[in-house]
Amino acid sequence: MSTLEYTKSEPKDTKKNEKVFPIAAVAKRADALDALRGIAVLAMVLSGTIARKTLPAWMYHAQEPPPIHVFNPQLAGLTWVDLVFPFFLFAMGAAIPLALSRRIAKGESINKVISSLLQRGFLLGSFAIFLQHIRPTVIDPNEPGPQKWWLGLCGFLILFFMFLRWPTKNFSWLQKVITIAAWSAGFLFVSRIKYPNGIGFDFNRSDIILVVLANMAVFGSVIWLFTRSNTWLRVGLLGLLLALGLSAQTDGWIKSIWLYSPAPWIFQFDYLKYLFVVIPGTIVGDLLCRWIEYHSPEDDRYSHWNNRRYFCIMVLMFTINLVLLVGLQARWVWQTNLVVFVLCLSGLVFLQKPGNVTENLLNRLYEWGFYWVVLGLLFEPYQGGIKKDSATMSYFFVTTGMAIFMLIGLTIIIDVFHHKRWLQLFIDNGVNPMIGYVGFANIVWPILVLNNWEPVIIEMTATDPFMGFLRGFGYTAIVAVIVMVFTRFKLFLRT
Repeated sequence: MSTLEYTKSEPKDTKKNEKVFPIAAVAKRADALDALRGIAVLAMVLSGTIARKTLPAWMYHAQEPPPIHVFNPQLAGLTWVDLVFPFFLFAMGAAIPLALSRRIAKGESINKVISSLLQRGFLLGSFAIFLQHIRPTVIDPNEPGPQKWWLGLCGFLILFFMFLRWPTKNFSWLQKVITIAAWSAGFLFVSRIKYPNGIGFDFNRSDIILVVLANMAVFGSVIWLFTRSNTWLRVGLLGLLLALGLSAQTDGWIKSIWLYSPAPWIFQFDYLKYLFVVIPGTIVGDLLCRWIEYHSPEDDRYSHWNNRRYFCIMVLMFTINLVLLVGLQARWVWQTNLVVFVLCLSGLVFLQKPGNVTENLLNRLYEWGFYWVVLGLLFEPYQGGIKKDSATMSYFFVTTGMAIFMLIGLTIIIDVFHHKRWLQLFIDNGVNPMIGYVGFANIVWPILVLNNWEPVIIEMTATDPFMGFLRGFGYTAIVAVIVMVFTRFKLFLRT
């Protein structure tokens, strides 16, 4: 495998060689990666609950500016809202080596690993379809009464037991009975509801974000599984994917295949473009695997960097991301390229001569982050500038680099400065993301409506921009606490 072999016998030369060797079991979690995922989920909740029309354009998707929020495919730019999905995709990609290496280390066969990947794809796909059927605004967007909100709450209860990963193996027979009963109730539930279009259950009625995640979970994992010993082969696949995507824009056999799908409700070739984020994520996951395997408390003795230097690196990572957001959204393109390039060069100075495995990890992460950001900025003029929809090459690569820079900053806070408690809320949400994903629409919102609290809150926050933001922040905080409680009780959803 083309990743680093860390050695404790040679602390001053942690980049010993790049040779092939089996992956060891990874028992410890990468807390910074969990925090990144949690930030992405909560940012998604915040972006969906802040007031519309009143806030500045950078508080919404770049292509849906206020006050009318009409989608404009020609409008280029990048806001923090546009980072939510690629950050989550990146975290998914980085988690693939961490999860699959455990299975391989336990001696599971390739066939059994692939079977588990297909099972995960099935669960995510089922989750996407069932969730869309139980959302109150999908059940009936115009019905003012309480029925759809009660159905949304009941739907969440059924979904919870359908996908619950039980915290204990005691009474396993009872757990299986409850799971089977929940799936049966779920089928009955969605088959009895009549939706506004007059159609009941429909495979095409699904959450597109989760459908894409299901595809990425399967394809990203399979690609990693068969290229885990050759990182550069994995990178080379991105070139093939780019060629397919470009050729699909021209009439011919590739376009015919690209547009064909035997089951368009669950798979389309166009979804594969998100591998431009997931595959770089798997490379980062390989580095995290090695770091977790070789990191120890004694490792701090071999550090070459002092706390001031770490602090400067952390600030630099967040500054680069901020410059990218401000500059690309304001369309100061060449100025942003210049400033980011200078900042990235200064980063090479700060991260040179790593001494221990953590410093070596940050150094390698930074090299990859630098590369993806520069590649994305070079693609920026192509396809009319950086855009989320339809996603441009610049969007994929710039946001991948930004995710890596964010991960570096979080790693310094958690694993260098040992302030994990500062980010514990994000970590708890990151290890249990599906609760957060459904938490507002199917828990918080129905409760607010059924108790007649929502109209009062809307009236108080509809016109004032600060109050409009505060509303979204409050809703997001409630969801975050709910997820934290589920996590502390070890109640996770299997996806």
